[in-house]
Amino acid sequence: MNAVIEESKSLENYGIRNATVHWNLDAETLQQITVENGMGIESDNGTLAINTGKFTGRSPKDRFLVKDNYTRDRIWWGRINKPISPENFDKLQDEIVDYLSDKEIYVRDAAVCADPRYKMNVRTITEFPWSNYFIKNMFLRLSEEELQEFEEEWLVLCAPGYECPNPKDFGIIAGNFSILNWTKKVALVGGSEYPGEMKKGIFTALNFVLPVEKNVLPMHCSANVGEKGDTAIYFGLSGTGKTTLSADPNRRLIGDDEHGWTEENSIFNFEGGCYAKVIDLTEEKEPDIYRAIRPGALLENVVFKEGTKEVDFFDSSITLNTRVSYPIDHIHNIQAPSYASNPKNIFFLTCDAFGVLPPVSKLTPGQAAYHFISGYTAKVAGTETGINEPVPSFSACFGGPFMPLHPTVYAEMLSKKMTAAGVNVWLINTGWSGGPYGVGSRIKLKYTRAMISAILEGELDKVDYEIHPIFGLHMPKYCPGVPTEMLDPMNTWLQKGAYVSKAIQLAHSFHINFDKFASEASEEILNGGPLIDSHHEMSDHV
Repeated sequence: MNAVIEESKSLENYGIRNATVHWNLDAETLQQITVENGMGIESDNGTLAINTGKFTGRSPKDRFLVKDNYTRDRIWWGRINKPISPENFDKLQDEIVDYLSDKEIYVRDAAVCADPRYKMNVRTITEFPWSNYFIKNMFLRLSEEELQEFEEEWLVLCAPGYECPNPKDFGIIAGNFSILNWTKKVALVGGSEYPGEMKKGIFTALNFVLPVEKNVLPMHCSANVGEKGDTAIYFGLSGTGKTTLSADPNRRLIGDDEHGWTEENSIFNFEGGCYAKVIDLTEEKEPDIYRAIRPGALLENVVFKEGTKEVDFFDSSITLNTRVSYPIDHIHNIQAPSYASNPKNIFFLTCDAFGVLPPVSKLTPGQAAYHFISGYTAKVAGTETGINEPVPSFSACFGGPFMPLHPTVYAEMLSKKMTAAGVNVWLINTGWSGGPYGVGSRIKLKYTRAMISAILEGELDKVDYEIHPIFGLHMPKYCPGVPTEMLDPMNTWLQKGAYVSKAIQLAHSFHINFDKFASEASEEILNGGPLIDSHHEMSDHV
């Protein structure tokens, strides 16, 4: 787009008065404005780097959803999905609109959902030029013709400089907030410069709209497709290998974070870009991400080597959550447009720091739903203050903070789609073997890649399986390229009794976590959990 102020277009229909409005500026102009305003620095290769202030990540406790006639009986209200009244939302929207008036502001017209049948137009109005840059990278970019005819379905108002002076009077907790209103189709972000709040706000909006109105399953996952059109999707929480394992040189990347699974048997990317962590990044370890960091990308909260403009990816002095956003076409091997047919295989990635779960196991539909609702991984010692041994971590549907409906809604949709499509679901442990963190060792990436390759090539359809006595998982007895003794995790522990004890401990953690979902879960899903009462089976196995 031409880097001009379009005087003919005002924002007064939103209540924003006397603003100097920049519409759909190109990346170079946004970068130039950001640097000239002292809001960012160009690195040695010309990539824009910015700092997001006191918020270097999302603030889940300050996220609210409007509770009205449309959402009251649909949303799973609780600690994650906190309600706010329509009246308080309107008051906060008026506050933000007044705040943005008389300012120089930036508008981006874009879309989400790569499948044209589900494409949704989003207009984003931002206080900062680099917030607009982020949206340009992360949402789908539109043609000149599409921009001429653009009408938004959702509106995002982003005012990082506005902090609510009296939060309790507005039904919120602090001066910063992220709020969604499905009736008005408006998302508000105030008081936080972290741009991921905008991205995850629209993801949350879709996680309600798509299943409720379109019968599309929204998923927090990465996805890729092989030369034969065989799609694979990868669920996993932070640190489990979702980005690493989906970036496969032999397969085309569909997307790295958010996808939909349609009634018409296709998988589509929600986004037009990638948002990757860059802490400890090296070209050898993550070549695709490393090479994507070039002009057109946006770095967040990185530190430069002293006296230079060279990024020190190992410096976490601002945050461990250093990131880069870039258009998806910064990756060489992509699926364009970003959708493909039904998946053949689904991978649930978990980093089990207890060393209990098998490195690879096949799940029944009931187990798949159970593990999907559980969303298990483990925090390891040293990652947070006070953690001296592994701690189980559960996030429903591998994306709990973004899921407004009850997790069983998504799990049952997944089960139906899996069964109809004949999909294989696999649990992949990218964590420890031979003992817990501090005793055993991390499963080598080359072995995990070998397991996934064997699955994608159909090799594990031809082998025998045995059942894990505590978790009920189907473990292959052989996998090409992987030491056979690793496949049953008990074989890798020196003391079998210690293994059984640790496995029962983890199984109890699963059951305790699942209690809050049990009343809404079907018998098949409940039966997909660990078999911790099967003491005789455990004894026989030992």
